[in-house]
Amino acid sequence: MVSRLVLILGDQLSKDLSALKKAEKGSDIVVMAEVAEEAGYVKHHPKKIALIFAAMRKFAQALEDGGWDVRYTKLDDPDNAGSIVGELLRRAEETGVAGVICTEPGEWRLLGKLKHAPIKTHILNDDRFIASHAEFEDWAEGRKALRMEYFYRDMRRKTGLMMEGDQPAGDKWNYDHENRKPAPEDVTYDGPLWFEPDEVVEEVLELVEARFSDHFGDLRPFGFATTREQALEALSHFVKHALPKFGDYQDAMLEDHKFLYHAIVSPYINLGLLGPLEVCQAVEKAWKDGDAPINAAEGFIRQIIGWREYVRGIYFMEGPDYTERNVLKQSRDLPDFYWGAETKMNCVAHAVAQTREEAYAHHIQRLMVTGNFALLAGVDPHQVHEWYLAVYADAYEWVEAPNVVGMSQFADGGIIASKPYVSSGSYINRMSDYCKGCDYSVSKKTGEGACPFNLLYWHFLDRHRDRFEGNGRMGNMYRTWDRMDEGRRETVLKEAEAWLKQLDGGEVV
Repeated sequence: MVSRLVLILGDQLSKDLSALKKAEKGSDIVVMAEVAEEAGYVKHHPKKIALIFAAMRKFAQALEDGGWDVRYTKLDDPDNAGSIVGELLRRAEETGVAGVICTEPGEWRLLGKLKHAPIKTHILNDDRFIASHAEFEDWAEGRKALRMEYFYRDMRRKTGLMMEGDQPAGDKWNYDHENRKPAPEDVTYDGPLWFEPDEVVEEVLELVEARFSDHFGDLRPFGFATTREQALEALSHFVKHALPKFGDYQDAMLEDHKFLYHAIVSPYINLGLLGPLEVCQAVEKAWKDGDAPINAAEGFIRQIIGWREYVRGIYFMEGPDYTERNVLKQSRDLPDFYWGAETKMNCVAHAVAQTREEAYAHHIQRLMVTGNFALLAGVDPHQVHEWYLAVYADAYEWVEAPNVVGMSQFADGGIIASKPYVSSGSYINRMSDYCKGCDYSVSKKTGEGACPFNLLYWHFLDRHRDRFEGNGRMGNMYRTWDRMDEGRRETVLKEAEAWLKQLDGGEVV
């Protein structure tokens, strides 16, 4: 039998990976490598790099213990070729093996490199997902609008999750209206399960400190799970202690509670340590056993088999130019306070500080604070995309780009979102305690100390009126704007322009 190289990437740490299932133990050779090209094509958060490298090293050891021939390259190996393709060529020369099998990577960038590699490479479908590319494209064909809700219902039917025959449990597909409660007065959950670094993790942390100290983000303390066994523990901890209140407060934000009732398992699912279906089955079981309410279980499952699968489908269907979309022609540079510079906006400062410390912020912090501000202020969506890709531990382009380019920045022109997700300061005030500690006043619409979100909200609607005035979901906003006194409208626009001028001039805003 002719031997092959079996490439396993850092986000493919699953023993049921299609490339491993196709490979022959005893003849094929597994290749894994920590390479500078993947660690540095954007300046990834140090915690993210450490999580991937540590999990890779432990997965490689588990494969070796299971009888596989594994050729593993550490980042500081003097023979490291610096790229995935370079490592494949080096290992091919070393072993005399002339062919490669691999599972499809989750980025067009790397997929293109493998397709054009100067070594015969057979790329297999990534069947860890519930919907294949073909299934998603069949679902999308002929539809005027690709709304996630209808795709999600098909995924419920396919998986049988929370189904009673052909009908959804409780006779409703979606309990989202029950999952928008403002921040609770008291949080009874201490947060996700963290793990003390062992010898392998500590070695990786020292490497990352030496090589990536100039990247945005705090490396220590580090407590992510780095094995499947630990990830399963983290999942069980969430299901037992936080899931019951996850649904109610999943959109809430609190200064002193970074995690509220969130699971923080997306980094482990996206790495491959956990499977999306097994995670949903664990949540479904808790609901069936009476340990979690239906709105919490359904809301969580929708995020996984609905939204996660949907955005992957969009990413691969739309093609490699998706991250360059900019239908609103926004061009402002990403402000320095996204990288930790001072800002007087307390909500943004807290979301960015948490991101720096944890490589994590939940979906509303990402969508309605940092994303909302960037969209209102007219920031170049590609710069916003690269920031999100860099700073979050769960960010891989297939999942991050549609969430940012489509959902958050409306740069794809409405493929994902039926309207731009913009709001004034009132939404942030309703869902958080950020506004209480802010230099700006959320109740002030104009004048000294007025909340910038209030000014920029109307400025955004005004400058993009031609595009959005006819949007059925935005008509009320334009009617409200038109009912304002002309002098007040002029004041709002003038003050918004002045505030943006201060931002562009490098002033602390």
